[in-house]
Amino acid sequence: MKLLIVDDNPQMRQMIRNVVENPGDEIIELSDGSEALKTYAHYKPDWVLMDIKMKIVDGITATRRLKKAYPEARVAIVTQYTDKKFLDEAQSAKADAFVSKENLLELKNIIGRK
Repeated sequence: MKLLIVDDNPQMRQMIRNVVENPGDEIIELSDGSEALKTYAHYKPDWVLMDIKMKIVDGITATRRLKKAYPEARVAIVTQYTDKKFLDEAQSAKADAFVSKENLLELKNIIGRK
C-alpha cells in the first residue's frame, strides 16, 4: 500500500507510521500541505493521512485542492482538533475520513488494515 503522511510534527508522523505500516508499504512523509498536491501527482498513494494545523498550507485547504484535482484521492484528516467546526470543514473539503489523534488505531480500519 502507498501512503502519504502529512503532518508538521515528525514525532506524530512516526507515530502514525507505526500504527499503519505493514511490510512492503511505501510511505512518504511530508511536513506541510503545500507539498501534498505535487507529491500526490507523482506518487499516487492509496491514502493521504492529513493533519489540519500546519504552517504554510493547512490540511483542510490542501484536502480541498487535492480532491478538486484528483477526485479519486482518498484523504483521512488526522487531527487533535475534534470539535464540530473542524469536522464540518473536513466534510466540506470532501475528506473521506476524520480521525482523532487520540484514536490512531481507527486508521487501520479506515485504510483497510486489520
